[in-house]
Amino acid sequence: MTHDRTSTFQAGQTGLIVRIPEAEPSVDGWRERFDPSAQAGVPAHVTVLFPFLDESRIDAHVHSALADVLGKHQAFDLRFERCGRLPGGVLHLVPEPDTQLRQLTEAIADRWPEAPPYGGRFTEIVPHLTIAQGQEDAVLEEIEAHLSGRLPFTSHVASVQLIVHDGAKWQERASFALGE
Repeated sequence: MTHDRTSTFQAGQTGLIVRIPEAEPSVDGWRERFDPSAQAGVPAHVTVLFPFLDESRIDAHVHSALADVLGKHQAFDLRFERCGRLPGGVLHLVPEPDTQLRQLTEAIADRWPEAPPYGGRFTEIVPHLTIAQGQEDAVLEEIEAHLSGRLPFTSHVASVQLIVHDGAKWQERASFALGE
């Protein structure tokens, strides 16, 4: 979930993420300083789909459909061994392999074509765990140096969380289990 300021988040916006709690000890302080989504309450994560449907559209039918679509995908492990960069001064951790993440995104986007990944702004899906954005190279290099001794780590992904922005912070509203 990449934004320039927390004020760009709007009440009723939703997203689908996979939490990566194993990343928190290494990236939490950096994310709090340099990632607006962390400042707005989003834990360390890899985005599956943002933005998703407006909260007003999410009802029991959507919950059921999400459970069905996501339940068809098996739980999986991710390994985070290195940092990567995206345009706009974005530093992130690279999840490997990222095939299952891409498949989750594609499955949700196929089911809800009115909710393309990142609002359709990017043609390629690049799964990532954002640490910092909008920063100069020197800041990103400092963060990378700090993280070099804290990688690699592995995370088991067994669910996808639906989060909603309430106008001030992001809140988890539901969790959908992947198949085992």
